[in-house]
Amino acid sequence: MTNIKLYVSRLILSCTSRCMFIFILLFGFLLFSCTTSNDQSDANSSKAITLPFFNTPDWTPEWIDVSDPNYKKIHTIPSFSFIDQNGNTLNEKSVEGKIYVCNFFFTKCRGICPKMTSNMGLLQAYFKNDNAVLLLSHSVTPESDSVSILKEYSDLNKIDYNKWRLVTGSKKEIYALARQQYFAGDSIGVMQSDKDFLHTENFILVDKHRRIRGVYNGTLLVEINRIKEDIEILKNEK
Repeated sequence: MTNIKLYVSRLILSCTSRCMFIFILLFGFLLFSCTTSNDQSDANSSKAITLPFFNTPDWTPEWIDVSDPNYKKIHTIPSFSFIDQNGNTLNEKSVEGKIYVCNFFFTKCRGICPKMTSNMGLLQAYFKNDNAVLLLSHSVTPESDSVSILKEYSDLNKIDYNKWRLVTGSKKEIYALARQQYFAGDSIGVMQSDKDFLHTENFILVDKHRRIRGVYNGTLLVEINRIKEDIEILKNEK
């Protein structure tokens, strides 16, 4: 209960139109649960905040304890394989044991992508010397974003290869991974077809076990600050 209260209070400060749906659900839950005794609240207040898990496309947060039978059923990003801006293979082994933030972009985008790239750059600078954190950007136009184009984009935006990978590959595989596994799309809870163009401002936080732990509006600075805080929470997680 304390974790939910703390999470909601932080979410209120940075809530956008995209996360308002989540906030409404949590706020309703808190109202329903307000009969908890003061003694119980005081006892729980000493517990550290933990991040929820996200197992469904509607982005409903779930706090699942390791003792819960459902703990082993938490949604996990499956195996994948793409090519990065240096022409090297990036797969699930590349992110093994790392906390990572991923998004979806394309190099010719003149809308939300430049802001997302700029904000991802802030995360790159903040975690520059932190080997536990990786950034991962998938091209949604892999047919035009070749390795050489990604490399040029990487150099233009001063991207540190050791910290931030830009990947291209099969469009079918990228879109399937985005929509079916990362739940990335333009509308909460709406599963679009592979024929629909993928264009989302979502930054998705994934833990060391490839489980989704947060979703953020990557165009907003306040959300970038929240990502920094949440990564620190994950780093301290047992």
